[in-house]
Amino acid sequence: MLILPSWESLRPMTAHVCSTYTGGMSMSVAEIEQAMLALDRRDLAAVVHRGIQALDNGDVNEPQEEIDAAWRDELSKRIDDLRTGKAETIPAEDVFTHIRAKLAARRQ
Repeated sequence: MLILPSWESLRPMTAHVCSTYTGGMSMSVAEIEQAMLALDRRDLAAVVHRGIQALDNGDVNEPQEEIDAAWRDELSKRIDDLRTGKAETIPAEDVFTHIRAKLAARRQ
């Protein structure tokens, strides 16, 4: 289970001293960036993960059980597709060769 820091932990350290600072004033993008860069790697990863979730579906508070259930359903469907022949696998080396060729073409 991923433990995310509270939004309040991103506020400047002086926020608790001056109530007028937090009384409705939102942080600027620059302040948020500065606060994020001050986090350790684990907390920064958690904040970025939560932001990506918000961009993907707008629901960062979806219970983990629902997320896990949705993935189990998706995995079952994919396994069934493989077993019934609706989908087929591609050897990893073929995929990597294809990707390397595309990247090399972009660099030229």
